[in-house]
Amino acid sequence: MKNTDIHEGAFYTGIYRNMFLEAGFSEKDIEHRKQEIFQTLFYGSEEDRIYHTAGTDMGYIEDTGNHDVRTEGMSYGMMMCVQMDRKEEFDRIWKWVQTYMSIKEGVNKGYFAWSCQTDGTKNALGSAPDGEEFFAMSLFFASHRWGDGRGIFNYSREAKELLHTCIHKGEDNKGGRAMWDKDNKLVRFIPEVDFSDPSYHLPHFYELFALWAYEEDREFFKEAAVASREYLKKACHKETGLCAEYAGFDGTPYKLVQECFGGRHDWYYSDAYRTVANIGLDYSWFAADIWEQEEVVKLHKFYCETLPKKDRDGIFAIDGTVLEGKALHPLAVIATNAQAGIAVNNKNAFSLVQDFFRTPLRKGERRYYDNCLYFFAFLALSGNYRIY
Repeated sequence: MKNTDIHEGAFYTGIYRNMFLEAGFSEKDIEHRKQEIFQTLFYGSEEDRIYHTAGTDMGYIEDTGNHDVRTEGMSYGMMMCVQMDRKEEFDRIWKWVQTYMSIKEGVNKGYFAWSCQTDGTKNALGSAPDGEEFFAMSLFFASHRWGDGRGIFNYSREAKELLHTCIHKGEDNKGGRAMWDKDNKLVRFIPEVDFSDPSYHLPHFYELFALWAYEEDREFFKEAAVASREYLKKACHKETGLCAEYAGFDGTPYKLVQECFGGRHDWYYSDAYRTVANIGLDYSWFAADIWEQEEVVKLHKFYCETLPKKDRDGIFAIDGTVLEGKALHPLAVIATNAQAGIAVNNKNAFSLVQDFFRTPLRKGERRYYDNCLYFFAFLALSGNYRIY
């Protein structure tokens, strides 16, 4: 285990930590595994892959658990492709998004429909900010890595226009709502509501939006990065580090009208797993707030020292109380806990990272969400989730 200085962000140093290497795995094995994961997710068997080509120039990522195509997965797929330098697949996915998911009229014009059938038929005319955030970031990275093209492949223009819509929607009195609250600078769960999802908070993205968005929008995202870091301190439990799937703008778990959004969301469950992974990546890139290290240490202590092993695949209240039922995405828990380790340098983190490296991809119909978060964790921990 190598002692590594992790108190300077990669944005400033250009150095991306390879925690697998520090943990004793070889560069050859790490690179082989990275390529193997991408190949499995994009070109593996029908039982393993989540990517499918469509026609001659499009492709989509399927949510295999819900048998649909979501902006979450499509934007994740684009980020995977730009990180792996796979322009063809990136462009195929982006064209599918523009062809089928783009909302052309109504109050959500300029956003993307969060769910479509695999033939492109829209399941809804609502949008979800986590997709738009990842679309914009992956488009900026594509612009910087490959250069801008024409039309929808003018990546930087598409990213700027999307972000502008996300924060200014409704100002023209034509209806619709912005994805961020203009007063507190916090991202909404969906534009129509006034509460949030802690896992949507991506201050490491907002720092970059503040550099690359339209000039008139940059100050907003600069303030949003600060606001999100402060919000996460409220949303994450002071002792366990756990957060709820949805939370009010004051950080308290969201409990009202739960039936409108598929059931209970005030516990540590599927969406919430992403939060600590995002915190780890934010610290890795910017090292802006020492609290992020403290948060990772708390959550790791809960999983590695407080929680009995038999309950690690359980469902929890944010204070750590074990609730009835099991996690729908147990591999996502393993992956995100490991990814968070990139922010710290201690025994629990290295134990989780070593276990993660030896854990295979998920099989079966619920593999989509778990394996997306698995690949992001692998990219981050191998020093390959980079700013372009």
